[in-house]
Amino acid sequence: MKTKFLTTILIITVLFNAKAQENKNSTKSNTGIKLGYNLAAVNFDGDTETGQRHAFHVGFYGESFLNESVALQIELLYSQQGYELQDNGGTFTQKLNYINLPLLLKIYPSENFFLEAGPQIGLAISHKEEFDSSFGLFDTSQEFNPSNYDWGINLGGGFKTNSGVSLGIRYHIGMGDVYDEGSPKNRVWQFSLGFDF
Repeated sequence: MKTKFLTTILIITVLFNAKAQENKNSTKSNTGIKLGYNLAAVNFDGDTETGQRHAFHVGFYGESFLNESVALQIELLYSQQGYELQDNGGTFTQKLNYINLPLLLKIYPSENFFLEAGPQIGLAISHKEEFDSSFGLFDTSQEFNPSNYDWGINLGGGFKTNSGVSLGIRYHIGMGDVYDEGSPKNRVWQFSLGFDF
């Protein structure tokens, strides 16, 4: 399954870059690297949200302009997600790490300011559960086997300089269940810094 997923990502990326190169003479296109900070949580049953896990993301993007103010952007990101729960007994941390593939429609109301929205699919590549009881004797590590795949919607915006440096903020609304019980869904704030090649 992971091989098929990664093959699909590779094909989409190659096709996107080929299209971007084809349109380079008529519209501008950019590729680059981005990295940043995640505030990740999980929403249970649509009304209870966990504490946030502090983590990071890093990856590549390709941006192709359809006209002066509208662009499509595809990304390939490694993203650390999950959540934290704290009570008097200690802290439980769910560490979920994904390879995410967002596809975004970007609108530039002005030359340097953009708004973005679009779907995202993700492949869970690792997970780890930790319980810190504040007493070393009771610390434990246990696996809960989350779903292999995630999908959802991204909404965001940001600022991009003429030299290709961008600052962005994005909110991911997960639609797929992280586990089979309780309908837990990913919620992630991402704060990014990007650099065009």
